[in-house]
Amino acid sequence: MLIIFVAGLCIGSFLNVAIDRLPRGESIVKGRSRCDHCKHKLSWIDLIPIVSFFILGRRCRYCKKPISWQYSLVELMTGILFLFTYTFMIRFIEVREPLFYYLFYLAIVSGLIVIFFTDFKYRIIPDQVLFFIALITLVYSLILAPETLINRLLSGLIMVIIFLILAVVTKGKGMGFGDVKLSFFMGLFLGFPKIIVAFYLAFLTGAAISLILVLIGKKTMKSKIAFGPFLVYATVVSFFFGNQIWDLFKRVMGI
Repeated sequence: MLIIFVAGLCIGSFLNVAIDRLPRGESIVKGRSRCDHCKHKLSWIDLIPIVSFFILGRRCRYCKKPISWQYSLVELMTGILFLFTYTFMIRFIEVREPLFYYLFYLAIVSGLIVIFFTDFKYRIIPDQVLFFIALITLVYSLILAPETLINRLLSGLIMVIIFLILAVVTKGKGMGFGDVKLSFFMGLFLGFPKIIVAFYLAFLTGAAISLILVLIGKKTMKSKIAFGPFLVYATVVSFFFGNQIWDLFKRVMGI
């Protein structure tokens, strides 16, 4: 378990590179990491997940300016989700080749973390990441779960139509085209009925958070708020707990 968590921390460190470089069109495999402020190249001692952040007193070793909490937050979130995904598989998913399934889910989780933070920080959903996670989900469906393929494809198509209509009606102000593309992946990955749960959770939490921000004066009614993070959050929650939430909804509605 500890190995999985530490591996998640290390992968999280790489995801930070992707989060900051992809929106700028930079390579995520070439070039050493640099300080956001002074641009000094960082050594290995500056890049130990979580540990370096606190050893350095949350400041760059060279220019002494504050280091963003984003880096440790992404590393910690990745470690926790890797561990939670492993626990979830052991308890609820019975498969012949658990390692393959686990690696697939970790790739999806990693991609969603990158999307969450790039959209939150830069208002960009990287096409490279979306294409990658959609492609491996399609391959997964074709090879390991062909009986679900039609369900997944229809779910993705219906989501795209709904989100495209919203994007056109709001002229991109309430819904961006990055969200439209992300909605297709959500349908492809979750299928029915989990996609219904995700749709509900995303709009419910998005509306609630937006209203709170307006009430406390952080945003106005005309302000734009990145919707991608809500879609990512809803996708993760629905993947792990979608069936239980759906069953609860049916009981409440008397279906």
